[in-house]
Amino acid sequence: MNPKLILRILLAAMGLSTFAGGTLFAKDKSESHATLKLATDSNPVDPDTLLRASYTTVIKNASQSVVYIATSKKVHANANPALNDPIFKHFFGIPGAPGQGMPQDQHQESLGSGIIVSADGYIITNNHVVNGADDIKIKFGKPEKEYKATLVGKDAEADLAVLKIDAKDLTPAKLADSDVVQVGDTVLAIGNPFGIGLTVTHGIVSALGRNNLNIEAFEDFIQTDASINPGNSGGALVDLKGRVIGINTAIMSNGGGSNGVGFAIPINLVKSVVEQLVAHGKVARGFMGVSLQELKPDLAEQFGTTRGALIGGTTPGAPADKAGLKSGDVITKLNNKLVDDPAQLRMSISQIAPGTDVNIEYLREGKTLKAKITLGDRATNMPQSQGKNATGGANDDGVLNGVTVGELTKELRDQLNVPANINGALVTDVDPTSASARAGLLKGDVILDLDKHPVDNADDAVKLSESIKGPKVLVRYWREGASRFVVVDETPQDK
Repeated sequence: MNPKLILRILLAAMGLSTFAGGTLFAKDKSESHATLKLATDSNPVDPDTLLRASYTTVIKNASQSVVYIATSKKVHANANPALNDPIFKHFFGIPGAPGQGMPQDQHQESLGSGIIVSADGYIITNNHVVNGADDIKIKFGKPEKEYKATLVGKDAEADLAVLKIDAKDLTPAKLADSDVVQVGDTVLAIGNPFGIGLTVTHGIVSALGRNNLNIEAFEDFIQTDASINPGNSGGALVDLKGRVIGINTAIMSNGGGSNGVGFAIPINLVKSVVEQLVAHGKVARGFMGVSLQELKPDLAEQFGTTRGALIGGTTPGAPADKAGLKSGDVITKLNNKLVDDPAQLRMSISQIAPGTDVNIEYLREGKTLKAKITLGDRATNMPQSQGKNATGGANDDGVLNGVTVGELTKELRDQLNVPANINGALVTDVDPTSASARAGLLKGDVILDLDKHPVDNADDAVKLSESIKGPKVLVRYWREGASRFVVVDETPQDK
């Protein structure tokens, strides 16, 4: 998935942008004792009511709960050091070039959408709509009313935020049960695209459970072909009863416009996050301390199963490590429910409170084992990302043809931020035409195992690679804080 094709659908006055960092309009109210219980209508839509000549009644009711969000932030001139070069400024006509005067700080304005979820002024939207904003205004109704909003809480990992305005007798949205939504259901997207005002588009649910898009940390998107454009961020995706089934969040696009592939956060996930943000100003998520990866066909062949979540590595001292899980185990059940893939497991764990005991079933070398894990708190346990490149030593002409490895010296450990508990052979070069490169090995990776045999140093890697028959070899490596598996297949390629 090319990350450049995924666009958060926020409209900025100077073009498409998302806020990153900056000063929040209001501090998170972590000591808040407010409660917000979001009511849900769990009845599925009757398929016999899908064909309609008009959606007027649905839109009249649902649109009363959709608002426009206008934000502004101060942007410091010439934040990029390159822009301070007088020649660069003069050539590109940048303010501050000779004869143009000194650049001034500017205010960047952006537009998005939101949904009223309580009569007394709670509003939900995307985090990327309000993140970094100095000022947040809410507009809705006819005649249009404007309110200044405060930020109650935000959650970057799910891309959600809760705002509050001082108002009464508002019309809260009706929320559906997104677990009963089906592919093919008719949906309407309501929001403020391009800042032109209330707009409704029509489509169907194209897919459910979309993940691995690298938009958010936790992804379980509803995909729709209803036209979604910049400015729709935070708006409502509703069913034919006018109930919200999702929060419109992103589109897949080359040019920034709608191509019929839009993504919404399911409302059930939204509810679990929003209720915590109102009560505590933050979201508590369970944490096992494992790096997970998908069992693609080459790995499924090595581990003997196509379903489950493969553990690439465990964090020392984390709940999974304490329970005895280790690299190479495949988690197949969580609390007696089948685990299909890492995204499902990651989402399920995130929705369980820290301190909760969970029952895990997993495969290890063909045997089914069980463990009980007491979950930690994700917010206080997430590892920091690590370093990137290096140079080094001895050549390897064995199975991993085209890979050069070297010793992991103290200097290189410091340079790459490799923890003391990580031992292996440092990859100092990878031939871009090699099978290892095709499999994804990179310069700076640390090889930990070859065919489940531990690698302590460069000599181990060379000797093991020479003894492995191939043409396939299972490689476990460390990169930027996590260990993963990959199968390097040196079967000759067809010309």
